[in-house]
Parts: sequence; C-alpha cells; structure tokens
Amino acid sequence: MNTGHDGSICTVHANSPRDVLARIETMVLMAGMELPVRAIREQMASAFDVVVHQARFKDGSRIITCVTEVVGMSENGENIELHDLYLFDHSNGYDEFGRPLGSLEPTGSLPSFLDKLTSAGIRLDPTLLGVEDRQS
Repeated sequence: MNTGHDGSICTVHANSPRDVLARIETMVLMAGMELPVRAIREQMASAFDVVVHQARFKDGSRIITCVTEVVGMSENGENIELHDLYLFDHSNGYDEFGRPLGSLEPTGSLPSFLDKLTSAGIRLDPTLLGVEDRQS
C-alpha cells in the first residue's frame, strides 16, 4: 500500500471504522519505525479512501454495518476525518431466531472521491447514495 499505486485492499479486525485506523497506527508503531504519529496518520489519510466495517451479530451472521469515507486530516492536523456514507439501520430489531432485521442505508452524503470515479469512467447513480441526481 505504500508504493503509491491505486487499488489495494486489506483486512483488519476492529470494532469500528475509527478503531481500524487506531489498530493500523498501532501496528506501524509496533514495527519499530521511528515515525511521528502525525506522519503515520497523514500517510493513512492519504492511502485510504474507504473503510467497510462488517460486524458479527448474536446469531453468528456477519453484516456490513458501516461504509465510511476517509476524508483526510482534521484542520488541526491531529486526527483523521471520517465521513459515514452508509450505516446499518438497527431500528427493526431482531427476528425470533436473533437475526438482525435492519438494512444498510445511505446517509445521503456524497463521497469526496465521486469525481475520481467519474474520471475513471465509473458513473455512480446518486440515488444509491440517498441523494437526487446532482446533474438535475
């Protein structure tokens, strides 16, 4: 992932998208690299576009519960800014077997990398993001 090439994927065991970043930061620090935390965070903020979080529910099922965009560094330069694009709606509760009845719902926010997709020839229907078409 540190070669600058577009497109990579990895798996990290974590409890939330924010926890993913904390665990990767910890792994870098454990590697013995003498990098300041701010530099590690800046590298992560520029390397990651999206965190897809999957949770295991009581019934053993695994469901995507959050799709979160990594926006960049905060104004103070200390933290990585995250922006939820999809969240799992838990409001329907569980069925009689303990299976979650919710669904992954768009937050209505457009990702900042939408233009990057468009320039690559990928047109994403804005209704999939829970918004009306930007070109209307």
